[in-house]
Parts: sequence; structure tokens; C-alpha cells
Amino acid sequence: MNFAFNEEQLELREMARAFLTEHSGSEQVRAAMETAAGYDPKVWDRVGAELGWTAVTIGEAHGGLGLGTVELVALMETMGEALFCSPFFATICLAATAIGAAGTEAQKAALLPGIAEGATRATLAWTEAAGSWDCDAIATTATPEGGGHVLAGEKHFVVDGHSADLLVLAARAPGSEGAAGVSLFAVPSATPGVHATPVTTMDATRRLARVSLDGVRVDGDALLGAAGHGSAALERTRHLAAIGLAAEQVGGAQRCLDMAVAYSLEREQYGRPIGSFQALKHTMADMMVDVESARSAVYYAACAADAGSDDLAALSSMAKAVASDAYQRCAGDALQIFGGVGFTFEYDIHLYFKRARSTAAMLGDAAEHRERVARELGL
Repeated sequence: MNFAFNEEQLELREMARAFLTEHSGSEQVRAAMETAAGYDPKVWDRVGAELGWTAVTIGEAHGGLGLGTVELVALMETMGEALFCSPFFATICLAATAIGAAGTEAQKAALLPGIAEGATRATLAWTEAAGSWDCDAIATTATPEGGGHVLAGEKHFVVDGHSADLLVLAARAPGSEGAAGVSLFAVPSATPGVHATPVTTMDATRRLARVSLDGVRVDGDALLGAAGHGSAALERTRHLAAIGLAAEQVGGAQRCLDMAVAYSLEREQYGRPIGSFQALKHTMADMMVDVESARSAVYYAACAADAGSDDLAALSSMAKAVASDAYQRCAGDALQIFGGVGFTFEYDIHLYFKRARSTAAMLGDAAEHRERVARELGL
């Protein structure tokens, strides 16, 4: 399997890196953090309408470019490097993937073109109060009524849920348990009874929301695919989204290493740069090993996804576990190299540290994904 990007993929990554250098620098990230939306709408419009990033993984039949997970990884890695504040992960990695996995052709034709052109911001409302990403934990109910359903419950930790135009909601038939009876619904956020409230979290660069469903009535077209068969689509979404998120973590870990090296060469102690001290050399060498190991796992998982591998579940979990650990270690070690100033607001390293912590829990933590790998291997 060839891990090297081809010419088109390299061009996509370099174009993205150049754009984000200009539009997602330290000042722009900090400015976006202070807004109610958590991102710059003008930059988001350019990402969709001008650059076409929102169309990358959506099929050509539905207004997209029809590219694959490898191209998505190239974009997500650069976004992680730049700590890009946008609803891209929620819209493309979560919602669009879920619609593609669960929806009928008619539903895809109705929903995906708006996402592809960047006009529709979307997200996936899966987790609830416990924060579990297993189908067993879904308690929100979908009660059949007339030709549609009534949705009731509360979703937590919904990525960019407060600014989404469209919610893909996971709910279960009353009385059902486990993976059985779970369905997905595409619900506009303006639907009566839907209330999205942003919540304050440690990581201000990515917003989370609580979504309350107070007797939300939806018609039959809102049900994606067949009733009670949403768990398989959710699992596939989780596998592919984990690869995208892991790529973002690799980009963040790489930037932590780069910042640590740069600071170690400019900060002097005892008349010499601290980067010349053997202990710090060893620390940064270990950071590089972490980054490259995680990058290899992510690229391998992306190639496997595009090849239709039967090992997608194990490989995606492997990538997420390794990348989560690498990002947290690199962010923590970089913070130690910066010393006390690292956690002051003037330096960016604390922002990466917080993103590392928040993404470690998203889609399941490293321990959970290692257990999933073990189960897939029959251990």
C-alpha cells in the first residue's frame, strides 16, 4: 500500500495550508473564539463556495467532487495544524457521512447538494448525558404518529449544534434496546420543539451544544432509510469520522512539536538555547516518533477506507487511539518545554493542549478504541 500522496492530493494539501496560514493564524483563531458562532462566516463561505472543501467526499451525483477519505485526511491534517475554527468536521465528517450511509437516493439528492456547496451547515446529534458513543446509550425516542414520528429527548455534546441548519438525530423506537430500533432523522434546526443551546467547554476553538427535543413532530421524509436500521449507518459514520478526527489530531501534534522546537531554539538558559540540553532533545525526539507513528496509522486507515477494506473498524479505532495519545503527549510535552508562559493567554500552545484534551474524548477515548481493536481481532 502506497502511503505517499499523489500530485493532486499534495496540491490540495498545500493549497489548504496556504489558505489557512492566511485565514487561521493566531489572531483569526482568537477572534473566532470570541464570536457567538465560534467561526468566521465569511471564511466558511469561501471554504464552500470558492475552495470546494465541503464537496470533497460527496459524490458527483449529489453536487460533490467524489473524492475519498485520503483527500479528507489531507484537509483535516492541515486544519488541525491551524486550529481552524469552523463547522467543517460536524458538517462533513459527521452529518454528511451519516446521510450518505443511511439515506435513500432521493434523500441524498435532497440534502447533500446544499452541504456540498457550503450553503447548509449540519451536524450529527448522537450522544446523550452519559457522553457515550455506543448505540446502547441512545435514549431519545421516536414514536410513530400518523405518517411521521414524534421525537423526544435531549442530546448532549453536539458539535457545532448551536449554529447548524440541519440536525441528523439518532433516536430509538419506544421499548427497544441496544442497536435494535435505532433510526436516524434529518431535522431542520428551525423545526418547532428543537432547542439548541451552546455550552461552555474547556476548548473554545470548537463549540458544543445541548439539543432539546420537546415533542418534535417530523413527517415520513425525515426518516433516513428504513426505521430501526440506523445503527449500522452510525457505526460506519463513527469509523470514517474517527479517521478524519485522527488526521486533525496528527496536524495538531505536529504543530505542537514545531512550536516546541522553535521555542527551544530561541529561549536561552545558562547562556545557551534550551534546545541544546540533552533532556529536551530526547523529549522532542520522542514527540517526533509519536507524530510519525500516528500519521502512519491515520494514512493507513484512510487508504483502507477508500479501498473498501473489511478491517475498517479496527483500523479506524487504531488510528484514533494512537492519534489521541500522540496529540495529548505532544501538547503536554510542548507545554513543559514552554514552561510557565505556555499556559498564559499570549502563547498559543495552551489552545492546542485544550484541543488535544477535547478531541481525545470525542468519538470515544483511546482506551475505548483499543478495546474495540481487541474485539475486532477476536482477543
